[in-house]
Amino acid sequence: MGEMPVAADLLHGATTQRAVLNFPVSGRPVPPQLIEAYLLLKRCCAEANRELGNLSAAKARAIIDACDEMLGSFRGKGSPTGVAELMRHFPIDVFQTGSGTSTNMNVNEVIANVAARRAGKAIGSRDVVHPNDDVNASQSSNDTFPTASQVAGAAMITERLLPALSRLAAALEKKAKAWDRIVKVGRTHLMDATPIRMGQVFSGFAAAAREGERRAKAAVEALASNLPIGGTAVGTGINAHPRFGSMVATKLSSSLGIRFRETRNHFEAQATRDCVVEASGNLRTIAVSLSKIANDIRLLGSGPRCGLGELSLPATQPGSSIMPGKVNPVICESVIMVSAQVIGNDTAISIGGLGGVGSLLELNVAMPMIADNLIESISLLANACGMFVDRCIDGLEVNERTATGMVERSLMMCTALAPVIGYDRAAKLAKEAFASGQTVRELALEQKLVDAKSLDRLLDPTAMTKPGGKGPGGG
Repeated sequence: MGEMPVAADLLHGATTQRAVLNFPVSGRPVPPQLIEAYLLLKRCCAEANRELGNLSAAKARAIIDACDEMLGSFRGKGSPTGVAELMRHFPIDVFQTGSGTSTNMNVNEVIANVAARRAGKAIGSRDVVHPNDDVNASQSSNDTFPTASQVAGAAMITERLLPALSRLAAALEKKAKAWDRIVKVGRTHLMDATPIRMGQVFSGFAAAAREGERRAKAAVEALASNLPIGGTAVGTGINAHPRFGSMVATKLSSSLGIRFRETRNHFEAQATRDCVVEASGNLRTIAVSLSKIANDIRLLGSGPRCGLGELSLPATQPGSSIMPGKVNPVICESVIMVSAQVIGNDTAISIGGLGGVGSLLELNVAMPMIADNLIESISLLANACGMFVDRCIDGLEVNERTATGMVERSLMMCTALAPVIGYDRAAKLAKEAFASGQTVRELALEQKLVDAKSLDRLLDPTAMTKPGGKGPGGG
């Protein structure tokens, strides 16, 4: 395609520079986590090619050493260049060629040039390794880009999201245990319901976080068990050894401690991004759970005088530029916004995976966008969980007097009387108590519906938070 000027201080080549000029869309390059996974993948490919006789030991060593130098920047092992400096050499916009060919060639060119520089050769020299013939040996953009995306996602979930969810669950479990004796009014449809213990409420939050762990593990499995590597252009494996894909998967597993496997069917793995759609669906569900927890906590903390006021949230910053002393549930709001973004990312991923949109015949052509959204969702969820624990959950306090003070006044105390006096009479009692301003207990004693001793037993708030009794449940 002719000459293409490239700045002398950059390590990429002409193909990358053309892509930079072709895709001035968002100004947002592919995420560093994807580049890190790509470098690890190229390293493993070089090892496999050497063992299979597709690369000389010298060329394989040059590729491996170049990858290790750059991976050191990501892993903080004293590399002379940090991640920010390294990422200057990977400038291509997320919204690029749908197969990720531009990024694959960007990685190939940078590896080749780092290898040349390490050997004392000029940038652009192909005497050490060739970006296509050597760095890309036995590979195609069509199998490396989706593989790198899946590796990045699986590694991020394992290293960041799962520990964050575990911390959140543990923090919620701690509150559930500490507050298990505190009985409060339950609410359904935002209306008064039968009593519930604050510990039970938080046990539900904790269980949702533990379910999030399970879903995150399922997302890792979806990503790790279906690597397209070895399929090359259209899934047939042309120009690759039959054992190449499985060997690379094994090497990736050894490097990251995650059980990666070559796909059972390369045609499915390269024609679709269904495994990422599945993983993203699990992330979306985690986001929905987090939003529910955050929203309930901010509602229970509403007030401090004119809301529910059952919880006190940590004061993290002034809440208003005009109302002095106002403090808002800003951490909960941040978590809810993260949840909305993750749900939006999942929608984009799903659309990218649709036949006729991203998935066309033998290849998905929305892969960079899909990868970017997947990585952002994982990062946002992990960060939000950590923030939620550190700046909200750990500092939560129960306003016990407020939480327990309304239990006796709840009209739904009559639910425990229904098995004794019948549903219709209990409903009438609740209406009469509301009209008179009396409690259910006071009115039941006044009308002599139940003797005092039986009434104390039936209207014991703590007993009402446990299974037992007869009659219909609430609704």
